[in-house]
Amino acid sequence: MPEPVDPERLAQLPLDKLVACHECDLLMHRPALAHDEKAICPRCGYELFSHRHNVVNRSLALVLAALLLYIPANFLPIMQLDLLGQASQDTVWSGVLGLYNTGMPEIAVVVFLCSMAIPLLKLMCQLLVLLTIRLNMGRSYGLLLYRIYHHLRDWGMLEVYLMGVLVAMVKLADLAQISLGLGLACFVGLLLVQVWLEVVMSPHQIWVALSGEDTRAGD
Repeated sequence: MPEPVDPERLAQLPLDKLVACHECDLLMHRPALAHDEKAICPRCGYELFSHRHNVVNRSLALVLAALLLYIPANFLPIMQLDLLGQASQDTVWSGVLGLYNTGMPEIAVVVFLCSMAIPLLKLMCQLLVLLTIRLNMGRSYGLLLYRIYHHLRDWGMLEVYLMGVLVAMVKLADLAQISLGLGLACFVGLLLVQVWLEVVMSPHQIWVALSGEDTRAGD
């Protein structure tokens, strides 16, 4: 557990040796962690950061899995709707086009950005950041890309789109025959892989590895 900093010694300590709690703002000495250890705030119990094993390689595998799922998740049918003898297959991309063609271009742009463009841009930023660490080159660009990624985190809303699809299915279930498509399975898989990636890709270790403070931070 980290030790709080004595205010009288604060000016004598380098900033890279300190850590502040995101919840209660307690300033502490930054501890050196072994694999699978966590640093906990002694005041409020908030998890400051953790040191996970083999972060870069595990995160790279998850990013590549998410990129493989991206195209089928967005362009394969999510569901097939049979109504009065007419069948239609809906995908994420066809939903964007449908909104645009029915006179709602602004909503179509928002859906496209939040469900397709920004999630893809986040994955590309994560891939390039991990490659800069893995190949030990261009880490200054990696820092820039990781900052961009953090600004984009709140704009990729795959879970909101998925909830909208599930609500639509429930409301249409009594009106038409609905068949689930492979695209829905890929979309759910993409969402789960991205959530798993958020857990595995420890921000503290990535920042430290990019700054070059500890070459073993991504191990």
